Amino acid sequence: MHIGFHTDAFNSAYWNFEQCLQWAARNGLHYIECGAIDGVSWIHGLGYQPHLALWEDPVLWRKKMDRCGVHLSQLDAAFPLSLPEGATLGVEYVLHAMRWAKLAGCPRIDTTDDRNRPQAMTDREAMEHMRRIYRQILRVAEAYEITINIEPHGYYTTKPEFMAEMLAFVDSPYLGMNMDTGNTFIAGQDPVQFLARFAGRVSHVHIKDVSPSLAAAARGELTGIAVSHCAVGQGVNANNIRRCLALLAESGFDGVLSIECEGQGGPMIEDSLAWVRQAVAGARSAAP
Repeated sequence: MHIGFHTDAFNSAYWNFEQCLQWAARNGLHYIECGAIDGVSWIHGLGYQPHLALWEDPVLWRKKMDRCGVHLSQLDAAFPLSLPEGATLGVEYVLHAMRWAKLAGCPRIDTTDDRNRPQAMTDREAMEHMRRIYRQILRVAEAYEITINIEPHGYYTTKPEFMAEMLAFVDSPYLGMNMDTGNTFIAGQDPVQFLARFAGRVSHVHIKDVSPSLAAAARGELTGIAVSHCAVGQGVNANNIRRCLALLAESGFDGVLSIECEGQGGPMIEDSLAWVRQAVAGARSAAP
């Protein structure tokens, strides 16, 4: 298992991607995940957003990351594909991100659904809608040899029965799951059981804890949270994370654990990194 982080950690600090890259290098991390911006925005253009825009040159960024010993573990293109616009805006967004990722040397793209059930569709209609979308995307993904991950983050993806159906949309080694410890927990699921059911399909993991106050107020009401608002290991999900790491170690998982935690400009995510490193070392030593 390899440790990385999502640049969402530095949204509130208004860092740019360059600052995140330097933080990774200073802290001995070799993997970084970020969002894909399909276009331009003033906040990104002025250097206050820690994600990469698809108009930036992927080869130049790849060379810069290589010099820092850092690689992209995943590009986040999580437009909610269950929405009607998923068939138009969502598909094009993922395809654009995929072309960029290929040149940047990034092997995975993250996708998901909306937090709410689409008002104009039944569950069956929404699933057929997403089936068509994923079949279109996977045809290209197989040509590019890029894995398309489905993340539990929305109305359908946080329910195991729907996730199982979605992972069977296409019979392809390039369709996998991005496990998220925080989203599954806040949605009312048991993260360990969720992971155990799909462990063989997991190619990337988001590590998020949940604060006691948020869990008490919103568990079972939300389907996902952007980041952990307490340091990983200091929330009510810490034991679940340890058990998930043990399960991953036992199954021989060799992918990236991407920490998603409010960074506060460094301190909180640094505490999270120290805890995750210790927890991973413990999981490795206990694995058969």
